[in-house]
Amino acid sequence: MERAEPQEPATAPDEAAETSDEPSTGRRRPWVRRVGRTALAVALLLVVPLLAAETALRINYMGDPADGTYTRDRDAMWLGHAWVDGRKKDADVTALARRLEGTGIRDLYVHSGPLEHDGTLPKSSYPRARWLIDAVHRELPGVRVQAFLGDVLANGGPDGLHLDRAATRAEVVRSAGQVLDTGYDGVHLDLEPLHSGDRDYLSLLDDLRAVTRAEDARLSVAAHQIDPLPALHSVFGLFTEHPKWWSQEFFGQVARRVDQIAVMSYDTAQPLEGTYGGFVAQQTSLALEVTPPTTHLLIGLPFYHESNFDHWGHAETVAAAVRGARLGLSRTDPDRELFGVAPYIDFAATETNWKEYREGWLRPDAS
Repeated sequence: MERAEPQEPATAPDEAAETSDEPSTGRRRPWVRRVGRTALAVALLLVVPLLAAETALRINYMGDPADGTYTRDRDAMWLGHAWVDGRKKDADVTALARRLEGTGIRDLYVHSGPLEHDGTLPKSSYPRARWLIDAVHRELPGVRVQAFLGDVLANGGPDGLHLDRAATRAEVVRSAGQVLDTGYDGVHLDLEPLHSGDRDYLSLLDDLRAVTRAEDARLSVAAHQIDPLPALHSVFGLFTEHPKWWSQEFFGQVARRVDQIAVMSYDTAQPLEGTYGGFVAQQTSLALEVTPPTTHLLIGLPFYHESNFDHWGHAETVAAAVRGARLGLSRTDPDRELFGVAPYIDFAATETNWKEYREGWLRPDAS
């Protein structure tokens, strides 16, 4: 069949040539096709590994936890600042004691800071600490109260705590001694964002451990998640200033320097409950592999609800986190004694959070 004659352009021939990048036949130039193929290839390179990783996490959530992988009565919980700034009263401690009855929670990380950027800690930050410590020891015998201290790290910027300064690290150590003199049973440190391999952080932990050991107190830390894929923190370091993961090696180096290490296993950006639970199972196994049996390992539980890119509330449930922790424990070290879970945080907890913790983690015959 004979092709129809092309329509006359609305502009003069010279103008058409200047305003159109396409030949009159309508066929794409070769470079356009190459760009399209490249874009498709890049999309596949990004999407296929992501789908594979998510599928692996979902598979990791399958199966049944081993019998006996329930609380070892070595759990912990993060508490907010209201407990030491005067807002809480005796009745609140009594209510907390009732809430914790029958659980495995034996350590309370009570927010008592934050540290100043120079590492100092004003005593005005925790005016009611002594009252709380005495009240907890009275109402909850055997439960330790640790001072939860933290700050934003400068990591090369002008604002924040500079770990690379020896004077600042020395002040953090003095602040730890200060809270122990107040009567706290330990020091819980949370510095973020903390980059994998930070030697100054390890040096700080060595100095802190000397102080806590001298006082027969606990040293505990909140830890970043471990690379879910080998060297992922290094790869992301090419695109972001603060990659969120630690190498498994660095996690082990930290774990060997403390009495307790709690993985902040939430805010994972996982979109499904099954993949989030699989992620927690993976994190539990990775942490168990490098945490010495003399160090108490804790897996954080999301006792709060948000819906954003980092934390999908419908996915990051306490039930999924508990089951994931049990699966990781079952596969890696089911007899580990120094192991527990750690809810974060008391003031945002819902009844559903507590129910899922009790039903999933406490022994079946627990009251």
